[in-house]
Amino acid sequence: MEIWINPACSKCRSALSLLDAEGAEYTVRHYLEDVPGEDEIRAVLERLGLEPWDITRTQEAVATELGIKEWARDAGTRDRWIAALASHPGLIQRPIITADDGTAVVGRTEEAVRDALSR
Repeated sequence: MEIWINPACSKCRSALSLLDAEGAEYTVRHYLEDVPGEDEIRAVLERLGLEPWDITRTQEAVATELGIKEWARDAGTRDRWIAALASHPGLIQRPIITADDGTAVVGRTEEAVRDALSR
């Protein structure tokens, strides 16, 4: 499995601690440095079963600058949202764990991380 993290994020550090405590094998991706492209974001969204607005951190300063809260949340604006996430990776909710079975979870809770471990 792979986990997208921001080392400054307490939820990311908690997820890593739980993965380590369970002896999980995983790869860490510092997604602010190793920024996912639009196609990769689309693939992760498919694995998550979510839309881009579902994983967007709308409280970030750049989200306010872009006016993201006012953007439509529909098929016609999906690509705009994805482009924003690729251009401003700090907007991506974290941590995201891609499980070995081809699914993914946003691992903000212990329950979600354990869900990823069980796959």
